[in-house]
Amino acid sequence: MAAYAGRGIHGQVVEALGYRIVSGRIAQGDTIDVRSVAEEMDISLTVMRESLKVLAGKGLIDSRQKRGTFVQSEREWNFLDADVIRWRVAGGHGAKLLGDLAEVRAIIEPAVARHAAARRSERDLVALEEALEAMGRTEGDAEAAAGADTAFHRALFRATGNDLLARFDLLLEPGLRERDLLVHTHRQDDDPVPSHRAVLDAVRDADPDRAHAAMTELLDKAGADAETVTGRAATGTRTVTGG
Repeated sequence: MAAYAGRGIHGQVVEALGYRIVSGRIAQGDTIDVRSVAEEMDISLTVMRESLKVLAGKGLIDSRQKRGTFVQSEREWNFLDADVIRWRVAGGHGAKLLGDLAEVRAIIEPAVARHAAARRSERDLVALEEALEAMGRTEGDAEAAAGADTAFHRALFRATGNDLLARFDLLLEPGLRERDLLVHTHRQDDDPVPSHRAVLDAVRDADPDRAHAAMTELLDKAGADAETVTGRAATGTRTVTGG
């Protein structure tokens, strides 16, 4: 419940129920006995109902007359919601999530890099450089590494000069952040800076073809890293560094 640690009892209930649903402990189609769950969690019905509203907003549950409150089919879940993504990873569905994310990124990000190389401004280059420098200072800090990595890709989307693409990072960012946290936690021997530097250098040189190729290579590496750490996470193993 770490993500909701500072959000009081309401947030903790959202966290607990959301995880139960997404992990499958409460199955799709199951009816939720609101009073019984409230008693089990020792919370008021008011807190319970407010928490259910949050989960309904994420597409996880719905309420109908005569049927009551029930878990919706996952087809209705908001898979772009940051909490739903996090619960999927925690519930053992990280491999599927990362595979889907890799496919979407392969379709979009090489083209984004190409447009960024053709249209970037000096301000864009500064933002990319700052994110890359931050990435180089995050050794051993998975949270900071994920934040810096996300900032780099956000800056790249904005460098396209396309207002829609500039906001498209909002769709990818939750999944990208969870991917980065997983990789940087389980792959402490990895250095993401060189592959990102290659993209930035091509963008700075205004070389669209090279930027496209560099991003494709970065994504290939990211896919390989994700496959490696998904296996480690499943077996509970982690890379250990000397110190």
